[in-house]
Amino acid sequence: MNGLSDNLELLTPEFALAGLAFLVFTVDLFLPKGRKGYLAWLSIAGLIALIVLSLVMLWDEEESLYNGLLAVDSFSLFFKVFFLGMGVFIILSSMDFVEHRLKYQGEFYGLLLFSILGMNLMAQSRELLTAYIALELLSFSLYVLAAYAKDSAKSNESALKYIIVGAVSSAILLYGVSMVYSTLGVTKFDDIAIGLAAATDVSPALWVGVGLILVGLMFKVSAVPFHMWAPDVYEGAPYPVTAYLAIGSKAAAFALLLRLVGEGFVPAAERWEQWQLVFAALAAVSMLVGNLVALAQKNLKRLMAYSSIGHAGFILAGITALSTDSNLASNGVMFYLVGYSITNMVVFAALISFFNMTGKELITDLGGLADHQPFLAACLGMGLFSLAGLPIFAGFTMKFYLFTAVATEGFLWLAALAIFSSLISLYYYLNILRQVYI
Repeated sequence: MNGLSDNLELLTPEFALAGLAFLVFTVDLFLPKGRKGYLAWLSIAGLIALIVLSLVMLWDEEESLYNGLLAVDSFSLFFKVFFLGMGVFIILSSMDFVEHRLKYQGEFYGLLLFSILGMNLMAQSRELLTAYIALELLSFSLYVLAAYAKDSAKSNESALKYIIVGAVSSAILLYGVSMVYSTLGVTKFDDIAIGLAAATDVSPALWVGVGLILVGLMFKVSAVPFHMWAPDVYEGAPYPVTAYLAIGSKAAAFALLLRLVGEGFVPAAERWEQWQLVFAALAAVSMLVGNLVALAQKNLKRLMAYSSIGHAGFILAGITALSTDSNLASNGVMFYLVGYSITNMVVFAALISFFNMTGKELITDLGGLADHQPFLAACLGMGLFSLAGLPIFAGFTMKFYLFTAVATEGFLWLAALAIFSSLISLYYYLNILRQVYI
């Protein structure tokens, strides 16, 4: 399909999602103050309808749109359905919080929908500038959402840090794109792979350009040493936004990184072997730093921030193991992203419910939760056990699959380090449950 009308037809879910966001903004203008809760249900109904529409329209489609700028394929459909479903869960878990603790509900849900649109486009992007625009659509929405509790000094401070770091990382990424284009003359992922493979001597400018692109993306996934913004932003943002940052934005950034590496770097096998060492080092440092620093945290949000940094290291380990010979690592990364996100949804839903009841967010504040709210305590416990990767829980399966893929591709030391880091994480997850049950 090359015609403009065919391209537009395959992007119907994206146009419908943008229309849903504008509809929420419009309906918000006419609803009286006491009925703003209907906006959440309107958003949920729209997202569920879009999941069905996407599955019906795009199930067997494998197309490249606008001369290779966007892809409609099984990869993008997988993440599109996942992001839409995650949006439903985030809205459901945040309805009570938004209604009683935040103002301007319509803007909150509308911005959330626009950020999901950015995520969908990130998963579909096959070209650097298109990916950058999609990333900025997501980022601009998150900047506002992070500061949504405008009466909170902590929220405003964290949002300012997020905006500054986000702007710097975006500038770094864009400068990297310009350097890659100046040396190769292309910005499409597959053309970059061809250029890298054909080059007998890669120029320093190209290495720097690729490096800057990766630095920009490492900021977005909060990998060490580009993680400094995450703990403060997670702590200061409203609880539903913290959950969204830990789940949605991280998954979207990794979806983009997975496609970029899989289509732009891995096919250039000789060059990819050189970059694998960089990814392995980032993965190793992120695993260790994230989980070790989490041991000292007393605030639940900050602990979850460092936990997410550790999990970013696990996912980077999977990306390190990508190869043209096997889909084991790529499938492992996708499975891990979904499993991690769903498990985190359960944990954050429990923490949001606890905060709605008490207004507290320290680990020690969880004392006696099992006596007063046994179901909530059980949900929190199952989620934390899954994040730790204990057997019989989903987290064990996803970690086993991912770590096996890493070891199979020859990175046995990285898989062993990942297992060791998981054991470290078990300690601080159990520390939370000790407060809950003892």
